[in-house]
Amino acid sequence: MMNRRLLIQAGVLGGLSLSAPFLIAAHAQTAGASAPKRHKIVIQVSDNDPQKWNLALNNARNLQEDVGAANVDIEIVAYGPGIGMLKLESPTGARVADAMKANVKVVACENTMRAQKLAQADMLPAISYVPAGVTEIMKKQGEGWAYLRP
Repeated sequence: MMNRRLLIQAGVLGGLSLSAPFLIAAHAQTAGASAPKRHKIVIQVSDNDPQKWNLALNNARNLQEDVGAANVDIEIVAYGPGIGMLKLESPTGARVADAMKANVKVVACENTMRAQKLAQADMLPAISYVPAGVTEIMKKQGEGWAYLRP
């Protein structure tokens, strides 16, 4: 259904006659406006705290359930003490793996890894890496991504 504003702008409510192609184009504009919006969010985890990691993972899952997993891009960026939750022996490792299977991108800061003398072999499989976690968050925000720090 075309909205009233479009019809007024088109002159339909003023009694003007319009051609079919214009009405089809106006309807297509309105129909396209109802398509689901693509959301993007970057989540910072910089605490070595399983509760914070579980909260971040819960936030990611809840977002996917609320807006639809196909309608949201989620990236969790770990740096500083938060990198501990991405180590092989991490208490949140199974949940991190489940999130990645659900298309949540999880990235580790290579600056933090160097500072803590960690190699990729020390980390959970299938995570991604960025040169600097803080820079990754800044870039995502510059690209219009929402930011969350649980």
